[in-house]
Amino acid sequence: MSRFVQLHLLTSYPPANLNRDDLGRPKTAKMGGVDRLRVSSQSLKRAWRTSDIFEEAMAGHLGKRTKEMGLKIYKKLMKPSVEHKDALEWAKPIAEVFGKLKELSKKDKDGLKNLSAEERIKRELFELEIEQLAFFDTEEENAIYALADAVADRKEGPRKEELGLLRKKMHAVDIALFGRMLASVPDYNVEAACQVAHAISVHPTVIEDDYFTAVDDLNDGSEDAGAAHIGETGFAAGLFYSYICLNRKLLEENLGGDKELAQRTVKALSEAAVKVPPEGKQNSFGSRAYASYVLAEKGNQQPRSLSVAFLKPITGSDYGVDAISALTTHLSNMDEVYGNCADSRIFVNALSGSGGTYPASQDESAQPEKKGQKTLFEQLLDFVSE
Repeated sequence: MSRFVQLHLLTSYPPANLNRDDLGRPKTAKMGGVDRLRVSSQSLKRAWRTSDIFEEAMAGHLGKRTKEMGLKIYKKLMKPSVEHKDALEWAKPIAEVFGKLKELSKKDKDGLKNLSAEERIKRELFELEIEQLAFFDTEEENAIYALADAVADRKEGPRKEELGLLRKKMHAVDIALFGRMLASVPDYNVEAACQVAHAISVHPTVIEDDYFTAVDDLNDGSEDAGAAHIGETGFAAGLFYSYICLNRKLLEENLGGDKELAQRTVKALSEAAVKVPPEGKQNSFGSRAYASYVLAEKGNQQPRSLSVAFLKPITGSDYGVDAISALTTHLSNMDEVYGNCADSRIFVNALSGSGGTYPASQDESAQPEKKGQKTLFEQLLDFVSE
């Protein structure tokens, strides 16, 4: 088995605002002395793991990312025979396994006695919220609920040995891929098996402003002919280079040695990465796109990004063709200097309608035949998951 799977994608988006900064404008980065559009790795990973493609393929193997697990435990404990104060006391140590809980200030605690019973309970539940977002595995969540049921039935708080059993064999592929870091409970940390680079445009970019108005449908213009709302939003178009590196060995270890689940995970993530765009301003711009070019590599060699191919920005008349040329030229140069940086490669090129083993043979008769009814992209997915 090849340890590393690397994906290099070129994806073109029409005018869009895929990933916003603190001012609501498209994120940027300066590279090669010019401003580029940027989509953060966090934005990409969230779009992929919450996509229909990924959720359908990985149904039953997805974790939950939340601060509110303590509240769910409390609700599970609140049976007719259990009082609020007991449910609150029992829920805290279970939730604390996955992170430090928030605390009311001394002033707020002193003020509880002046509140109604309903308001006091609402304020006290604040202390069940975990301070940081925590990723919960599917089996861990089931174990938490089972413990809550047991605690409620016996009317006695959780025992220390029971809390130590909450970490189960990993089944949540999103945690196995993207990791989990709980500063207060490092024993529950999971090293990410997937590294995702920030996507950058391969060419210089200028962010433009879209000035827009909204009309009141019931305004007949007899008194006020102006717009009911005026606003503006930043946008830009770009051809992005994206890079993903998967450590298949670590992924299998994170999933408890389940090779079949690891294969399915690699395949599902690869499909989502190629087909699923970030969700930013999609209703306003409809900027959905598949990758125009995908190069997949497998091997045990040290991984490396090919972003330096675009250190000199693409400025030609055909960004797509020129970007592919820059990418493949740099790839060849790297191999020439360091030796083959991968054991095997496959590509798909939606601009030319071609694909197959990389580098492509100049002899058309030597091009790979379609395997049954599988598309070139389906063959690429088989390649990365095998």
